[in-house]
Amino acid sequence: MMQDSLALGIDLGTSGVRVAVLNEQRELLYTDSTEYDRGLAYPDDWLNNCIQLIKAIPQELRSQLMALAVDGTSGTLLACDRQGTPQGKALPYNVACPEQLARVRELVQAGQPASSASGSLARALRLLQQNSQPLILRHQADWISGWLLGHWRFGEEGNNLRLGWSLTDQQWPDAFEQQTWREALPEIRPSGSRLGNINGGRANQLGLSKDILVIAGTTDANAAVLTADAADDEGITVLGSTLVLKRFISIPLRHGAGTSTHRVGGRWLGGGASNSGGAVLRECFPGIDLNELSRQIDPDQESGLKLLPLTGQGERFPVDDPDLAPILTPRPVSDALYLHGLLEGLSQIESQGWKKLTELGAPAPKRLVTLGGGAKNPQWRRMRQRLLGVPIRSCYSPPAAGVARLALTALQQQHDQITCSRRESVELP
Repeated sequence: MMQDSLALGIDLGTSGVRVAVLNEQRELLYTDSTEYDRGLAYPDDWLNNCIQLIKAIPQELRSQLMALAVDGTSGTLLACDRQGTPQGKALPYNVACPEQLARVRELVQAGQPASSASGSLARALRLLQQNSQPLILRHQADWISGWLLGHWRFGEEGNNLRLGWSLTDQQWPDAFEQQTWREALPEIRPSGSRLGNINGGRANQLGLSKDILVIAGTTDANAAVLTADAADDEGITVLGSTLVLKRFISIPLRHGAGTSTHRVGGRWLGGGASNSGGAVLRECFPGIDLNELSRQIDPDQESGLKLLPLTGQGERFPVDDPDLAPILTPRPVSDALYLHGLLEGLSQIESQGWKKLTELGAPAPKRLVTLGGGAKNPQWRRMRQRLLGVPIRSCYSPPAAGVARLALTALQQQHDQITCSRRESVELP
């Protein structure tokens, strides 16, 4: 029965994995998370964290799970053999490959999501040089979904936009067809579509039903948008390890480097993701309680500092520049003043990002919804409201709950189809 069925969302983030279980009413029944042991570049960490978290779900909930979906960092790419075995470390989303840029521009048009040195296509070309063929290339969420299915045939459309997949044409670029590595690419399926049932061996290993449906998920940023339940006039800012801006739009964005347009839940969703974000704050203040430090900040005053908080060289949005260097100095004696300056710098990047999206055709948001760890910081929220000039509300539901919504919707659609077919068969003379 549909009313007894639960859905599982698996969120593969920058620093770790989170799971969420929802019921039919989309109520959050359970959530848990764990950090990677070694880091984002290690696929064994992704898998081990998923296994650990799923097996820790209480049995009474696990026994009712009937669908699951996975989201992940959209640009983190992995080279595997045909059986899905990783051929080394993954290349994370924030790794730029400027040495591949000339080749990238031979394969895709300028301004396309894949045309940047910071895109997945550039990382794919580096991985192809580093590894012997035949191989397959899979993004983080697609690799975990493949492990659950027991094969790595599919890729979800949103996770593959920066690898070259065209949402409007529903195909890979023509130039890809002549490449020796064409077979390394996945067969693309829409977000929210049914990929198949979980592999029997995986189900036994995880203590799950063999009838569980594996649903094509989305990116981690899109999953955050789904859980935010934003209104049409609201923009979404995710203040996690990276800074992500998203906006529902009526037509796709004009092409712009570092931006992308997704199709999620039947609606167009445009946005961009910076290399800046909370990861910079953790590097600058290791082991320090930033909430406590933030209480010493007056968000209505300027810090006087002009900082550009990037974790390393290179930016992808609101400017696409693999050589852009961070500005993290001078560091004042006061930690509170330094944090003030960094938060201002992050807020300036957010402001520039919304202006960029508006230039590319997105309506300017009248309000903002904020998710991620930074959403819990009231001083930063007041600072952003002052600099951005719009009201801001916070949402604390995890992205894993957003991708679980996709699984629930697919489960409901299957239930409706079965019910309809039964009715039709009864009505036949």
